[in-house]
Amino acid sequence: MYLIDTHAHIYLPEFDADREACLEAAERSGIGSVLMPAIDASTHNLMLQVEKNHPLCLSMIGLHPCSVKENFEDELKEVSHHLDQRPFIAIGEIGLDFYWDRTFTDQQYQAFHRQIQLAIEKDLPIVIHSRDATDECIEVVEAYPGLRGVFHCFSGNTEQARKIMDTGFFLGIGGVVTFKNAGLDKVIRETGLSQVILETDAPYLAPVPFRGKRNQPAYVKLVAEKLSSILELTVEEIAATTTANAKKLFRLA
Repeated sequence: MYLIDTHAHIYLPEFDADREACLEAAERSGIGSVLMPAIDASTHNLMLQVEKNHPLCLSMIGLHPCSVKENFEDELKEVSHHLDQRPFIAIGEIGLDFYWDRTFTDQQYQAFHRQIQLAIEKDLPIVIHSRDATDECIEVVEAYPGLRGVFHCFSGNTEQARKIMDTGFFLGIGGVVTFKNAGLDKVIRETGLSQVILETDAPYLAPVPFRGKRNQPAYVKLVAEKLSSILELTVEEIAATTTANAKKLFRLA
């Protein structure tokens, strides 16, 4: 069985004490790649160092919407600089977040559009963060036919899922699908696996039975097991389909 964790912040300080052990546990669980989304300039070098030390890990580059502040132009220059230096597997995570604060709404939209343009120029997929802004992010994506990517940590309804799939984008499914009242099980039964990829969002959103604790890439297997139960397919079938989807989206060998 071969799984891909398409979204894990394994470079954050939460893993400083046992990063090696976590990645070894991931490999034992059948995880063949861990894709690392960027946050902002304060963590880019940490992420790239982890990638250098661990062949399992692959980096994206981008400016997280929660890091869009007054200095977002400087942050975008940093993203462009990194893109000019070396290849990345995606632009991400980018998007909109209206959960905590809407002070920088206009700047979030500007940063989102600018980074989509970078993705188009570099022919890269985008990884979208859309907390409390799923409909708004769908509207942005619909303005760019041919753009490809994933709505990371999708937790919306069936109508939103279908709109996302109609654009050709994928649904990033993680630990939330294991939460009792999340409702994602019903969505997945309706949509199936054709545009689903798996993720953890480690260290956040650990699946049951580890909910509330630190998440880690090995737990993507628990997400696969939950989907197996929902769709009445084997875990191997879940792994085969979602891994093929991830390889297609991120152009992995």
